[in-house]
Amino acid sequence: MKAMILAAGVGSRLDPLTRNVPKPMVPIANKPVIEHIIEVLREHGFREIIINVHYLAERITNWLGNGEKWGVSIKYSYEEEPLGTAGGVKKVEDNFDSTFLVVGADDLCDIDLRRVLAYHQEKKAMVTIALSLVDDPSEYGVVLTNERGRVIAFIEKPRGERIPSNTVNTGIYILEPKVLSFIPEGQFFDFGRDLFPLLIDRKVPFYGYLASGYWKDVGNMKQYRAAHKDVLYKRINFHIPLKEVKPFFWQGENVEIEPSAYMEYPVVIGNGCIIKRGAQILEGTVLGDGCIIEEGAVVKQSILWRGAKVGKNTMIEGCIVGENCEVYSNAAIFEGVIVSPTRK
Repeated sequence: MKAMILAAGVGSRLDPLTRNVPKPMVPIANKPVIEHIIEVLREHGFREIIINVHYLAERITNWLGNGEKWGVSIKYSYEEEPLGTAGGVKKVEDNFDSTFLVVGADDLCDIDLRRVLAYHQEKKAMVTIALSLVDDPSEYGVVLTNERGRVIAFIEKPRGERIPSNTVNTGIYILEPKVLSFIPEGQFFDFGRDLFPLLIDRKVPFYGYLASGYWKDVGNMKQYRAAHKDVLYKRINFHIPLKEVKPFFWQGENVEIEPSAYMEYPVVIGNGCIIKRGAQILEGTVLGDGCIIEEGAVVKQSILWRGAKVGKNTMIEGCIVGENCEVYSNAAIFEGVIVSPTRK
């Protein structure tokens, strides 16, 4: 079956991390989130994948190539100007001649997509949304269904004291090609804001499936940190691309750890990392490939991207450190985001 990954967004909610890295390439435990999505799609039988790209497109296309590494076939749709979630799918509608799936590039999940598809077929639906329950629905599309599962209302990012439900849109859709006729060609058009209210108004067979399993949108800093915690504590079926040398301790190749360094769990230590004398890597820390932790440094519940460096006697806690960034010696930083100020 065919699937489309929506990867053309700028990722403004993850700024400043996305100034140099497109949102789909933001790493979760040293693996770009889009790579996890591809693995989930392959596992559920989706082998032909189309990805729309716009912002820093070459970072995505260079990494994924034709998809051969993951056992799938990948094609790209380049958007000079963003067309919106639905408009991006409309642009490549000639590729879809049967039921297909659409998923966002920042969705971390292990939802059983086969069950969503089976429900869609059982209901003879035109569109089926996978739904999830969340604590704070104000940042999502809230979905109301009747007793038969048919969608009767869709409220995009509701505001105010009274929100009618905590059942939200995951951004995972099963679609029939006919629904694309409702999307205008060549203009910005969004699933939640534009298409779904139209389908309800036109009484199109439009259903919601409350999915079990893990789902999190990693589109903002809070969710990005929370996703790492869930991965490290194995709350989601997620393959960390390193060997688990001890329970909850993942380590890559060519790692140098001084005997006097102190290590806690769970942690991820990427390939080629150097951890020097007296350094402490405390629980909830992820080190990307090639990170250097100097003497006496303490790193706790922090996410360091590839090539980051923490100087001597420096403490960071709850921080995200971008690619090749250095945190200088004799400093203490809590709940910070440190990135290069210029786009590469």
